Amino acid sequence: MNKIRYHPQTKVLVRGIHHPKGLNTTDIPIRILCMDFRVGQGFDAHRFAAGAPVVGRPLRVGTLSFPDHAPLEGHSDGDVAAHALTDALLAAAGLGDLGTNFGVSRPEYAGASGEVFLRAAMRMLHETGWVVVNASVTVVGQEPRLGSHYAEAEAALGNILAAPVSFSATTTDRMGFTGNKEGLAALAICLLRRE
Repeated sequence: MNKIRYHPQTKVLVRGIHHPKGLNTTDIPIRILCMDFRVGQGFDAHRFAAGAPVVGRPLRVGTLSFPDHAPLEGHSDGDVAAHALTDALLAAAGLGDLGTNFGVSRPEYAGASGEVFLRAAMRMLHETGWVVVNASVTVVGQEPRLGSHYAEAEAALGNILAAPVSFSATTTDRMGFTGNKEGLAALAICLLRRE
């Protein structure tokens, strides 16, 4: 059962949500309940380039460079984390996806870094009145091992989004193309709110 009442200390209406078993949630100001929030989900996957590391073209994951590892193939830098996060941002705002905005039909984005896409998506969000509340990215692959780079990736991505970003990695226990070290994949989710 929902009850709306005036809260004298905050001078705003609050809604206490009463659980049927007698549990009560914290009162939430109506102004927060009325905010426009959107959730977006993104995914990306790329195959590793054949052969050894490519001089001048490092593997890029979460905008970080890994020069001792073969890069990912793709129209751009193949940064699966940045691409999945860009897709999530665009999806949440209803602005299409990575391919429709920055795909192979756009030669100016050939070889572009994932940071370019994230910054462009952020401009699009601001132009349409959206702000990032937070985001989370998970990279899927056997290698490179990313555990020691979580904080650095969170800081780099958080700086671009001007919001907290959680970054993690996992494996598929050697199953599938990521488990066979053929490439990497990433999943991302974000929460936006209207400015």
